[in-house]
Amino acid sequence: MSLSQQNIINFGSGPAALPQQVLSEAAEAILSYQGTGISVLSLPHRGAHFNAILEESKQLVRDITGIGADYEVLWLPGGGRLQFSMIPMNFLGEGQTAAYIDSGHWSAEAMDYAGYYGNIETLAGSRELNYRELPSLPPAIGHYAYLHYTTNNTIYGTQWNQIPQAGAPLVADMSSDIFSRPVPYTRYAMFYACAQKNIGPAGVTLAVVHRSLLERTVRAMPPMLSYAAHAAKNSVLNTPPVYAIYVSMLMLRWIKNKGIEVIQRENTQKAEALYAALDASTVFQPVVSRKDHRSAMNVCFRAGSEATGKAFVHLCARHGITGLEGHRSVGGLRVSLYNAITLQDVEKLVAVLKEFELISINK
Repeated sequence: MSLSQQNIINFGSGPAALPQQVLSEAAEAILSYQGTGISVLSLPHRGAHFNAILEESKQLVRDITGIGADYEVLWLPGGGRLQFSMIPMNFLGEGQTAAYIDSGHWSAEAMDYAGYYGNIETLAGSRELNYRELPSLPPAIGHYAYLHYTTNNTIYGTQWNQIPQAGAPLVADMSSDIFSRPVPYTRYAMFYACAQKNIGPAGVTLAVVHRSLLERTVRAMPPMLSYAAHAAKNSVLNTPPVYAIYVSMLMLRWIKNKGIEVIQRENTQKAEALYAALDASTVFQPVVSRKDHRSAMNVCFRAGSEATGKAFVHLCARHGITGLEGHRSVGGLRVSLYNAITLQDVEKLVAVLKEFELISINK
């Protein structure tokens, strides 16, 4: 069998791998949705079929997170950057201050966007350490419009294992580790995630907002930029990304059926196997040295030289492994271990890593 006929293992950071079961169902629906003879790509966005998809997807989010009816589950366009803008537009009023924890590129960008709409205070940050570890969390926080932080940092490979003690409404960007482990979601006033990591394909963002926060909307704005307006129209304020929401629903079914505890156990095994190989390596070095700060989703590491890193990527490609290049802003190498990646996938990568190390030693 040629390489093109084999299954390629995609360790890319996003758009990321999806389970074969989800891909198969999604592919079938493109030709005919549930035997209707109509492609899911052509379903009317205000029709009964899509409404059923929308309602099931929202209920699955509630089932997985354990949130109640006091939260709105929204499917929104625009990706994370739109959320960086909408959050302060909706919830940061004149004369108020929002608190941010700066633990990586995306949290810093969220802060920059918020600065257009109000006062920003950085409560903790690790920019001076090139984000190679997490900052120390301050004690209980109050007197802010909200506190925003990013739970997992894809570019640098750090992940929070504790939740800030916030007297203010707590807002979390969970784009790269949502549904990867049990989380007390009810501690958040809002959490959101771009779908192209653990939820589904690119093109839609999940935003879950407590009703009490919606009631605190601070300024008039166009409906497309208002969480309350999207909630009032059940995420169908305009034509939504039907297919992206449908595939996200399939992925949420897969997550619920598998179970978060099982997913967490597998994710831990995957991360431990890869970090153990990197820690023992004489060729590669993890970017994050503090083990309690390491991400189980994005393992970032470096080779001795850029040429060595490229040679490793080339060898991996020969073995059907792709998506290992680090973010363009920092270079290096990165392996993303999202939920669809299996332990067998990681074991294959580790075997190639050890093969490359032997080749390098024997040169």
